[in-house]
Amino acid sequence: MAARAVWSGVIKVAELVCPVKMYTAATTSDRISLHMVNRRTGNRLKRIYVDEKTEKPVESEDQVKGYEKSPGHYVVLEPEEVAAVVPQSDKTLNVDAFIGCDGIESIYFDKPYYLLPASDATEDSFVLLREAMRAQKAAAVAHAVLFRRVRPVLIRAHRQGLIATTLQFDYEVRSPSAAFKDIKDRKIDPEMLELAKYILKTKAGEFDPAKFDDRYEEALSEMVRAKIEGRKVIPMKRPEPTKANDLLEALRMSAGGAANDAAPAKKTTAKKKTVKKTAAEPARKKAS
Repeated sequence: MAARAVWSGVIKVAELVCPVKMYTAATTSDRISLHMVNRRTGNRLKRIYVDEKTEKPVESEDQVKGYEKSPGHYVVLEPEEVAAVVPQSDKTLNVDAFIGCDGIESIYFDKPYYLLPASDATEDSFVLLREAMRAQKAAAVAHAVLFRRVRPVLIRAHRQGLIATTLQFDYEVRSPSAAFKDIKDRKIDPEMLELAKYILKTKAGEFDPAKFDDRYEEALSEMVRAKIEGRKVIPMKRPEPTKANDLLEALRMSAGGAANDAAPAKKTTAKKKTVKKTAAEPARKKAS
């Protein structure tokens, strides 16, 4: 793989050890990068930390982390003190349990990473683990020291490799019960429900990420190109706001449109045109 590994270690399942390398599966490096510059000089700006009260710049050796114990009062944490609480890594993804592939709610998913064999010599153990998980439709819940923290990780078979997804800690995920508590139970009209189910059925398909465009990135890229080439920047057309309408009527209209989209196109047979022979036609035949 061309990219640089962000972590290397082993997956440990009981006494089975599988050396692996971890690579980022998603990246924003291809996005346009903008910098802060001085409008007058065109020079790039740099960030300087300034004391909030004295408004004087603070040198790097005097910059330390602090916890606000009360408004305006901080407990200072020295760099070596912060470093002392970072857990030591043993470079091991320790598997705690195997669960069903859909055994964790997606709300806990953080970032995906590719796991590949560390070398050709270790590929047998990697393939064995991958195929065993695939056959059992199982995912591994593991933990490892990644990026200065002990993180829970979900490992799943994915095509020719494995996907390791770091998971959110429980305290980081807002309670869905608290988030949805104000939504009241409502009785749904059976006709509405049937129409909605029909619309969903006619719109069934598969997820294709290539179909989705980052419109902001494309517009920003075109704006930068236009500026470089000295062309006029044409602003994007703003979409019209969606108007509120009657729910039942909207469902009926949507179901009708979906039925038309799903219906096979009728074959049209072109009618043969009958051309009346003119008096000149026999004369042409004789001439030929």
